[in-house]
Amino acid sequence: MKNVLKNKYLLLFFVTILMPLLVSANTNSSAVTYVEGQDYTHIAGIPEAQQPVVREFFSYNCPHCYRQDALFEQTATLLGKDIVFVRTPVGAGRESWILSQKAYYLAQTFKVTRQVHGAIFKRIHEQEGSFKNDMDLVNFFVKQGLEVNEVKATLVSVDASLALSNYDLQAQLSGIRGVPSLLVNGQYLISSISQTPEQLSKLIQYLSQLPIKTRE
Repeated sequence: MKNVLKNKYLLLFFVTILMPLLVSANTNSSAVTYVEGQDYTHIAGIPEAQQPVVREFFSYNCPHCYRQDALFEQTATLLGKDIVFVRTPVGAGRESWILSQKAYYLAQTFKVTRQVHGAIFKRIHEQEGSFKNDMDLVNFFVKQGLEVNEVKATLVSVDASLALSNYDLQAQLSGIRGVPSLLVNGQYLISSISQTPEQLSKLIQYLSQLPIKTRE
């Protein structure tokens, strides 16, 4: 009888004391670790007005950006409101890409980005091809319900020129070598975006918690 009670006490001790320790050890051993130079690169970067933030550098003309757009949308959904997701359109000195920068600026200015973002990608890659001139942009946005004179005036405004210059400056300071690229908190450039939304969101969350180094 004593042996039976002793065994019960040992079992109770194992369940209440040792089991949580084993579970914790197993959890820690399966935790993902990220390596600078392999998973991400620290750069001097760009100052961000709000943090935590992940910035996508992209172009509507880039086929890879088009294919990856759904991945980034899903990742942004997983991040929720904890980490802000923003975009910077890249011009790269190409006329068609600069027109796409203007398209993004118009969408942002008229607060129709959610409405037209996917439509711009489809227009370029599945329908009519790249925008050829400003009138192509005007016609596209008028079809989206905007007023023609307002679109024309916004395209030639000083604010539009400043916005495009800011896009180019951000791309230059980011150190990106291609698009799409993701930059977290203005300093941590993700090395590979060939991941699932879950994997990518976890990496972004990890990088968003790293210290921001003061620029000298």
